[in-house]
Amino acid sequence: MASPHLFVAMTLLVLTSVASWLSSVRSSDTNGVYSPCSDTTVQRSDGFTFAIAFASRDSFFYNRTQQLSPCDRRLSLSTGSSQISLFRPKVDELSLLTVNTSSFAPDTYGGYMVAFAGRKYAARSPPAFVANNTYTVTSFTLVLEYKKGRLQNLYWKRDGCSKCSGGTNYVCLNNQDCAIKTSDCKNHNGKVDCSLAIQLAFSGTDKHLSALNSWYEVEKLRQYSLVGLYQNLKDSLTSQYNNIF
Repeated sequence: MASPHLFVAMTLLVLTSVASWLSSVRSSDTNGVYSPCSDTTVQRSDGFTFAIAFASRDSFFYNRTQQLSPCDRRLSLSTGSSQISLFRPKVDELSLLTVNTSSFAPDTYGGYMVAFAGRKYAARSPPAFVANNTYTVTSFTLVLEYKKGRLQNLYWKRDGCSKCSGGTNYVCLNNQDCAIKTSDCKNHNGKVDCSLAIQLAFSGTDKHLSALNSWYEVEKLRQYSLVGLYQNLKDSLTSQYNNIF
Protein backbone atom coordinates (compact mmCIF):
# COMPACT_ATOMS: atom_id res chain seq x y z
CA MET A 1 0.00 0.00 0.00
CA ALA A 2 1.31 3.46 -0.88
CA SER A 3 2.32 5.71 2.00
CA PRO A 4 -0.31 8.36 2.81
CA HIS A 5 2.53 10.88 3.20
CA LEU A 6 3.67 10.10 -0.33
CA PHE A 7 0.12 10.62 -1.61
CA VAL A 8 -0.07 14.04 0.10
CA ALA A 9 3.30 15.02 -1.39
CA MET A 10 2.16 14.02 -4.85
CA THR A 11 -1.09 15.98 -4.41
CA LEU A 12 0.82 19.10 -3.34
CA LEU A 13 3.10 18.73 -6.35
CA VAL A 14 0.11 18.55 -8.70
CA LEU A 15 -1.52 21.59 -7.07
CA THR A 16 1.73 23.55 -7.32
CA SER A 17 2.04 22.68 -11.01
CA VAL A 18 -1.55 23.72 -11.68
CA ALA A 19 -1.03 27.02 -9.84
CA SER A 20 2.12 27.73 -11.87
CA TRP A 21 0.28 26.93 -15.09
CA LEU A 22 -2.63 29.23 -14.19
CA SER A 23 -0.21 32.03 -13.31
CA SER A 24 1.52 31.57 -16.65
CA VAL A 25 -1.79 31.66 -18.52
CA ARG A 26 -2.91 34.85 -16.78
CA SER A 27 0.40 36.65 -17.38
CA SER A 28 0.34 35.94 -21.13
CA ASP A 29 -3.34 36.86 -21.62
CA THR A 30 -3.73 40.59 -22.33
CA ASN A 31 -7.39 40.37 -23.40
CA GLY A 32 -9.69 41.46 -20.58
CA VAL A 33 -12.92 40.99 -22.57
CA TYR A 34 -14.81 37.87 -21.48
CA SER A 35 -18.25 38.38 -23.00
CA PRO A 36 -18.84 36.85 -26.46
CA CYS A 37 -21.07 39.84 -27.24
CA SER A 38 -18.33 42.46 -26.75
CA ASP A 39 -15.70 43.67 -29.19
CA THR A 40 -11.97 43.31 -28.73
CA THR A 41 -8.65 42.93 -30.54
CA VAL A 42 -6.18 40.23 -29.61
CA GLN A 43 -2.59 39.13 -29.97
CA ARG A 44 -1.12 35.64 -30.13
CA SER A 45 -1.48 33.70 -26.84
CA ASP A 46 -4.36 35.88 -25.63
CA GLY A 47 -7.53 34.18 -24.47
CA PHE A 48 -10.47 34.86 -26.76
CA THR A 49 -14.09 34.32 -25.77
CA PHE A 50 -16.65 33.14 -28.27
CA ALA A 51 -19.81 31.09 -28.07
CA ILE A 52 -21.81 28.51 -29.98
CA ALA A 53 -25.60 28.72 -30.05
CA PHE A 54 -27.78 25.66 -30.68
CA ALA A 55 -31.24 26.27 -32.17
CA SER A 56 -33.30 25.67 -35.29
CA ARG A 57 -31.85 26.97 -38.54
CA ASP A 58 -34.59 29.59 -38.99
CA SER A 59 -33.87 30.99 -35.52
CA PHE A 60 -30.61 32.51 -36.78
CA PHE A 61 -32.33 34.57 -39.50
CA TYR A 62 -34.21 37.85 -39.21
CA ASN A 63 -37.37 37.87 -41.34
CA ARG A 64 -36.21 34.51 -42.70
CA THR A 65 -33.69 36.21 -45.02
CA GLN A 66 -30.89 37.97 -43.10
CA GLN A 67 -28.59 35.96 -40.85
CA LEU A 68 -27.72 37.92 -37.71
CA SER A 69 -25.39 37.26 -34.80
CA PRO A 70 -27.02 35.55 -31.80
CA CYS A 71 -25.96 38.71 -29.90
CA ASP A 72 -28.47 40.70 -31.96
CA ARG A 73 -31.66 41.30 -29.99
CA ARG A 74 -33.77 41.13 -33.14
CA LEU A 75 -33.40 37.37 -32.99
CA SER A 76 -35.68 35.46 -30.63
CA LEU A 77 -33.07 33.03 -29.33
CA SER A 78 -33.42 34.20 -25.72
CA THR A 79 -37.14 33.41 -25.69
CA GLY A 80 -37.08 30.34 -27.90
CA SER A 81 -35.73 26.83 -27.58
CA SER A 82 -31.96 27.33 -27.66
CA GLN A 83 -28.76 26.54 -25.77
CA ILE A 84 -25.36 28.26 -25.68
CA SER A 85 -21.87 26.89 -24.99
CA LEU A 86 -19.10 29.36 -24.05
CA PHE A 87 -15.40 28.87 -24.85
CA ARG A 88 -12.13 30.77 -24.26
CA PRO A 89 -9.26 29.17 -26.21
CA LYS A 90 -5.81 30.72 -26.62
CA VAL A 91 -5.29 32.58 -29.88
CA ASP A 92 -3.31 30.63 -32.49
CA GLU A 93 -3.07 27.42 -30.48
CA LEU A 94 -4.58 24.22 -31.85
CA SER A 95 -7.49 23.38 -29.58
CA LEU A 96 -10.11 20.69 -29.31
CA LEU A 97 -13.41 21.89 -27.85
CA THR A 98 -15.98 19.43 -26.57
CA VAL A 99 -19.68 19.78 -25.76
CA ASN A 100 -20.87 17.11 -23.35
CA THR A 101 -24.19 15.75 -24.61
CA SER A 102 -24.83 13.33 -21.74
CA SER A 103 -27.72 15.55 -20.60
CA PHE A 104 -28.10 17.63 -23.77
CA ALA A 105 -29.54 16.42 -27.08
CA PRO A 106 -28.91 18.92 -29.92
CA ASP A 107 -31.82 17.58 -31.96
CA THR A 108 -34.25 18.70 -29.23
CA TYR A 109 -32.98 22.29 -29.61
CA GLY A 110 -33.41 22.62 -33.35
CA GLY A 111 -30.39 20.62 -34.49
CA TYR A 112 -28.19 23.47 -35.85
CA MET A 113 -25.34 25.52 -34.38
CA VAL A 114 -23.74 28.90 -35.06
CA ALA A 115 -20.40 30.11 -33.66
CA PHE A 116 -20.25 33.84 -32.93
CA ALA A 117 -18.46 36.73 -31.20
CA GLY A 118 -18.61 40.54 -31.16
CA ARG A 119 -21.38 43.14 -31.31
CA LYS A 120 -20.47 46.22 -33.39
CA TYR A 121 -18.02 44.03 -35.28
CA ALA A 122 -20.24 40.98 -35.08
CA ALA A 123 -18.96 37.80 -36.69
CA ARG A 124 -20.90 34.57 -37.02
CA SER A 125 -20.52 31.28 -38.81
CA PRO A 126 -23.09 29.83 -41.20
CA PRO A 127 -25.52 27.48 -39.44
CA ALA A 128 -24.08 23.95 -39.30
CA PHE A 129 -26.25 20.86 -39.06
CA VAL A 130 -25.62 18.86 -35.88
CA ALA A 131 -28.50 16.46 -35.36
CA ASN A 132 -32.07 15.46 -36.04
CA ASN A 133 -34.05 12.42 -34.92
CA THR A 134 -32.28 10.31 -37.55
CA TYR A 135 -28.61 11.35 -37.70
CA THR A 136 -26.04 13.10 -35.47
CA VAL A 137 -22.73 14.68 -36.54
CA THR A 138 -20.10 14.68 -33.80
CA SER A 139 -16.90 15.96 -35.45
CA PHE A 140 -16.27 19.50 -36.76
CA THR A 141 -13.43 21.86 -37.66
CA LEU A 142 -13.95 25.58 -36.97
CA VAL A 143 -11.64 28.30 -38.30
CA LEU A 144 -11.50 31.78 -36.71
CA GLU A 145 -10.22 34.38 -39.16
CA TYR A 146 -8.73 37.68 -37.91
CA LYS A 147 -7.51 40.94 -39.45
CA LYS A 148 -5.24 43.11 -37.27
CA GLY A 149 -6.45 41.20 -34.23
CA ARG A 150 -10.17 41.69 -34.82
CA LEU A 151 -12.34 38.67 -35.60
CA GLN A 152 -13.67 38.91 -39.15
CA ASN A 153 -15.20 35.54 -39.84
CA LEU A 154 -15.90 32.06 -38.49
CA TYR A 155 -16.45 29.16 -40.84
CA TRP A 156 -16.82 25.41 -40.70
CA LYS A 157 -14.22 23.49 -42.70
CA ARG A 158 -15.48 20.23 -44.19
CA ASP A 159 -13.29 17.33 -45.38
CA GLY A 160 -15.80 15.57 -47.61
CA CYS A 161 -16.43 12.56 -45.34
CA SER A 162 -12.85 11.30 -45.58
CA LYS A 163 -12.91 10.25 -41.91
CA CYS A 164 -15.90 7.95 -42.31
CA SER A 165 -15.04 6.18 -45.56
CA GLY A 166 -15.25 2.43 -45.06
CA GLY A 167 -16.83 2.72 -41.61
CA THR A 168 -19.95 0.65 -41.10
CA ASN A 169 -21.27 2.83 -38.27
CA TYR A 170 -21.13 6.11 -40.20
CA VAL A 171 -23.18 7.68 -42.96
CA CYS A 172 -21.93 10.49 -45.22
CA LEU A 173 -24.42 13.37 -45.31
CA ASN A 174 -24.43 15.67 -48.35
CA ASN A 175 -20.89 14.56 -49.21
CA GLN A 176 -19.49 16.67 -46.37
CA ASP A 177 -20.28 15.34 -42.86
CA CYS A 178 -19.85 11.96 -41.16
CA ALA A 179 -22.91 11.09 -39.09
CA ILE A 180 -24.11 8.26 -36.88
CA LYS A 181 -27.64 7.17 -36.09
CA THR A 182 -29.14 9.35 -33.36
CA SER A 183 -30.80 6.29 -31.84
CA ASP A 184 -27.29 4.91 -31.13
CA CYS A 185 -26.37 7.92 -28.94
CA LYS A 186 -26.32 7.66 -25.16
CA ASN A 187 -28.57 10.71 -24.85
CA HIS A 188 -31.16 8.64 -26.75
CA ASN A 189 -30.60 5.44 -24.74
CA GLY A 190 -27.97 4.10 -27.15
CA LYS A 191 -24.37 3.04 -26.41
CA VAL A 192 -22.34 5.68 -28.29
CA ASP A 193 -20.95 8.84 -26.69
CA CYS A 194 -22.16 11.51 -29.13
CA SER A 195 -20.48 14.46 -27.43
CA LEU A 196 -19.50 17.07 -29.99
CA ALA A 197 -15.80 17.52 -30.74
CA ILE A 198 -14.75 20.74 -32.48
CA GLN A 199 -11.21 21.11 -33.77
CA LEU A 200 -10.30 24.81 -33.64
CA ALA A 201 -7.77 26.76 -35.73
CA PHE A 202 -6.87 30.40 -36.40
CA SER A 203 -5.89 32.34 -39.52
CA GLY A 204 -5.08 35.95 -40.48
CA THR A 205 -3.11 38.45 -38.35
CA ASP A 206 -3.16 39.59 -34.73
CA LYS A 207 -3.16 43.23 -33.55
CA HIS A 208 0.62 43.40 -34.03
CA LEU A 209 0.23 42.04 -37.60
CA SER A 210 1.86 38.75 -36.61
CA ALA A 211 0.57 35.88 -38.75
CA LEU A 212 -1.74 33.33 -37.14
CA ASN A 213 -0.54 29.96 -38.39
CA SER A 214 -2.50 27.26 -36.58
CA TRP A 215 -4.76 26.74 -39.61
CA TYR A 216 -1.75 25.65 -41.65
CA GLU A 217 -0.86 23.18 -38.89
CA VAL A 218 -4.35 21.67 -39.17
CA GLU A 219 -3.86 21.32 -42.92
CA LYS A 220 -0.51 19.55 -42.44
CA LEU A 221 -1.82 17.27 -39.68
CA ARG A 222 -5.19 16.53 -41.26
CA GLN A 223 -4.55 12.77 -41.25
CA TYR A 224 -3.91 13.02 -37.48
CA SER A 225 -7.18 14.69 -36.52
CA LEU A 226 -7.29 16.03 -32.96
CA VAL A 227 -10.79 14.58 -32.72
CA GLY A 228 -9.45 11.08 -33.34
CA LEU A 229 -6.51 11.57 -30.97
CA TYR A 230 -8.88 12.82 -28.26
CA GLN A 231 -11.16 9.82 -28.67
CA ASN A 232 -8.21 7.41 -28.51
CA LEU A 233 -6.84 9.12 -25.39
CA LYS A 234 -10.25 9.11 -23.68
CA ASP A 235 -10.72 5.41 -24.44
CA SER A 236 -7.21 4.64 -23.16
CA LEU A 237 -7.67 6.54 -19.89
CA THR A 238 -11.08 4.96 -19.32
CA SER A 239 -9.63 1.50 -19.86
CA GLN A 240 -6.75 2.11 -17.41
CA TYR A 241 -9.16 3.56 -14.83
CA ASN A 242 -11.35 0.45 -15.06
CA ASN A 243 -8.31 -1.80 -14.61
CA ILE A 244 -7.29 0.05 -11.40
CA PHE A 245 -10.74 -0.05 -9.86
